[in-house]
Amino acid sequence: MAVEITWWGHATCTVEDAGVRVLTDPLFARRLAHLRRRRGRPPAPSARSADVALVSHLHADHLHLPSLAQLSPGTRLLVPLGARAAVPGLRRLPGLDVTEVAPGDEVRVGDVTVRAVPALHDGRRLPVGPHRCPALGFVVTGAARTYFAGDTGLFDSLADEVGEVDVALLPVGGWGPYLGHGHLDAGRAAVALARIGPRAAVPVHYGTYWPIGLDAVRPHEFHAPGDEFARQAARLAPEVAVHRLAHGESVRPEVAK
Repeated sequence: MAVEITWWGHATCTVEDAGVRVLTDPLFARRLAHLRRRRGRPPAPSARSADVALVSHLHADHLHLPSLAQLSPGTRLLVPLGARAAVPGLRRLPGLDVTEVAPGDEVRVGDVTVRAVPALHDGRRLPVGPHRCPALGFVVTGAARTYFAGDTGLFDSLADEVGEVDVALLPVGGWGPYLGHGHLDAGRAAVALARIGPRAAVPVHYGTYWPIGLDAVRPHEFHAPGDEFARQAARLAPEVAVHRLAHGESVRPEVAK
């Protein structure tokens, strides 16, 4: 098997390919502001070990400075262009090799190439801040080609920007009862899947964090997106193998030889 995917919850995954460990949007906290982790333990200590960590955009549940500070010294960290100016705390992270990237940029890490691709999402550091950083997805190419979407909505050139991939890690929900502009719910994620056409997919970004005190408000938005995505994907992209993982679970999807 060419690639192994571990989903730690929310948008945090480890992609192991060609001897390189790639970590996406590291978030190790039990609580983040008004959000509480309701399902699954925080990522195992082994998750903090990566050759390169990818940050898709500046929102605090994707660029979480306390979690980044726990990464092993020497970890390569790829962040959106302009992130160090927008988030000064990035400059104070000890021992990390921070590189800013924009759509189209490629970075070589060992035997893996990471290519930044566009995402349709608000790239600001909320709740305040100018919109000066792009939101990104990433395509990790080693023995396989793995697309990590970060947070994104549907846009016309999505499939062209991503290109041909073997595995897609797609967000299918959020962390609250309502999804705003620039997100994929289970149905829209299935449409994106049909457009991209990978061999395998893993739904992420759901069923992990939820606002404190809102447990009874639209609880299906917390519990249902993974199963609903699998159902919709079977209808729209039946040739794609969907792997619905539990927190901390890994899969080695079949990919092209």
